[in-house]
Amino acid sequence: MAKQQSFADKAAKANMKKYQDCEKCGGTLTPILMISSEKQPNGAYKFRHNRIRVCKCNEKTVYA
Repeated sequence: MAKQQSFADKAAKANMKKYQDCEKCGGTLTPILMISSEKQPNGAYKFRHNRIRVCKCNEKTVYA
């Protein structure tokens, strides 16, 4: 049987912060998936997936 959820539990969950704050500028850090291609020694390309957090102070370096 499932646990019953009260209205107070639902309200507390809705008030939880979804994204973290940046230490430098205080803006919100938005997680993105950055994909870069790397050439292997055999000539094939491999895609590297990195999850990074972007905010106002570092978006120019990430998107450039």
